[in-house]
Amino acid sequence: MTTRFEAAFAKGPALVCFITGGDGDTAANLDALVAGGADVIELGMPFTDPMADGPAIQEANLRSLAKGTRTVDIFAEAAAFRSRHPEVPLVLMGYANPMTIRGPEWFATECAKAGVDGVICVDTPPEEDAELGPALRAQGVSLIRLATPTTDTARLPAVLEGSSGFLYYVSVAGITGERTALPPELIDNVGWLRTQTDLPICIGFGISAPEHIKLLSPVADGLIVGSAIVRRIATASEKPREQVVREVGEYVAELLAALK
Repeated sequence: MTTRFEAAFAKGPALVCFITGGDGDTAANLDALVAGGADVIELGMPFTDPMADGPAIQEANLRSLAKGTRTVDIFAEAAAFRSRHPEVPLVLMGYANPMTIRGPEWFATECAKAGVDGVICVDTPPEEDAELGPALRAQGVSLIRLATPTTDTARLPAVLEGSSGFLYYVSVAGITGERTALPPELIDNVGWLRTQTDLPICIGFGISAPEHIKLLSPVADGLIVGSAIVRRIATASEKPREQVVREVGEYVAELLAALK
């Protein structure tokens, strides 16, 4: 049986779009991502200390938490998304504390019930796989790991062990955020990764412009865009909700045109 991930990546380079759950009109923004052409959705779980994230996503986390967003609210959004978009892969991305505080079995079961396809836990290294990995795999939920520019031949096997769905390649050693330039060695690094795994390779951290998409789409299975979308959602307090949602969808459509 073909998984939603397999179907998404079979169509060619995938556009993977991230927003923070509970920031702005989450349901409407998720629908705008899909309408704009996103192939895979990442829904961020707000956390008080998002150490891997830059200012745009940090502020989105704070806005969401200030509204009282809880983990159960994220699962409700995920389940509602699944009912509206049965074919689009959905990934929860966040940090270990909200995912494990009630026990990994509870979290994995809720993921499966909500129709979540995969989980990215930013601050759980492969050595601590037992904290979450077995519970997710038992429920048929992919644990998606991250590789970075410092992941070498000695380290990569541990990253790949137990990983599924796709491999998230962090393009730069640093935090999330929009960048005007990408590392010159990025394409070579992705080429090396492709010799080491059959998993689809998606590039994130800093992807924000159509030029980035055009440059990287020949070598990547997916391009991940987050901060640039979250920044547009941040204007929700200054503009009508409908305008923000429309701008999110139009931006995604612009990226999709560069990708396809």
